[in-house]
Amino acid sequence: IMVLQGCATTAPKNAEPEVDPIDPHEKVNRVSYNFTDSIDRMIFEPVVNVYIDYMPNAAQRSIGNFYDNIAYPNVALNAFLQGKFRQGLQDSLRFVINSTVGMFGLFDMATHMGLQAHDEDFGQTLGVWGMNTGSYIFVPFLGPSSERDVTNIPMGLFTNVLFYAGYVFSAPIMAPLTILGAIDKRARLAGPMRIRDQAALDPYLFVREASLQRREFLIYDGKPPLDLYNERFQDNPFEKDLKPARKTTDQ
Repeated sequence: IMVLQGCATTAPKNAEPEVDPIDPHEKVNRVSYNFTDSIDRMIFEPVVNVYIDYMPNAAQRSIGNFYDNIAYPNVALNAFLQGKFRQGLQDSLRFVINSTVGMFGLFDMATHMGLQAHDEDFGQTLGVWGMNTGSYIFVPFLGPSSERDVTNIPMGLFTNVLFYAGYVFSAPIMAPLTILGAIDKRARLAGPMRIRDQAALDPYLFVREASLQRREFLIYDGKPPLDLYNERFQDNPFEKDLKPARKTTDQ
């Protein structure tokens, strides 16, 4: 972000502001970001700080394991949709083991058995099959997304065990579980958000670029093409050195 800001130039007074093709709705997104950030700092952050300080680490891990497990059918389903059938079977088995032997997911027994966790969702599935990211979107309370990745919101809802548990259990049971899930998710983001506050010149841009790069990283299973990041820099300082090298290789 600091490199990009350092290369930025000041537009003439009479010139119309350029529209970022990645974020054409930046004004609306910034309003959504600032509103969500204000609510977070006033309500969620104090509660999360108490949760982190007074909840034992072992209990926090078990709570995190529980919410990861009830959302894991979405991972297994999208592994199949991406054509990763072996991984899909392993993810399905992982869900069954943690739901039974792991006591509803409180204990991650599947990892001890060699079944590693994966991170798949419907937005990644669309990306794997060639759909472009589309415009960047900051969804209030839910965070950064895009026109492609926002499709995972309903998919993630309907594949979450907690959604169907609401038809079985009453509101006095489901409401605390939902609130605890939001606190757990926010607690996991405590570290990255501190980095954002300490290092970012523009927190909005920091969150946007970090989220977009992470999504591409996940779509390519940790092996994104190098030119994916080079395209973000119009003036590549190594470009002059690379061109002669290519000519020499071709010769």
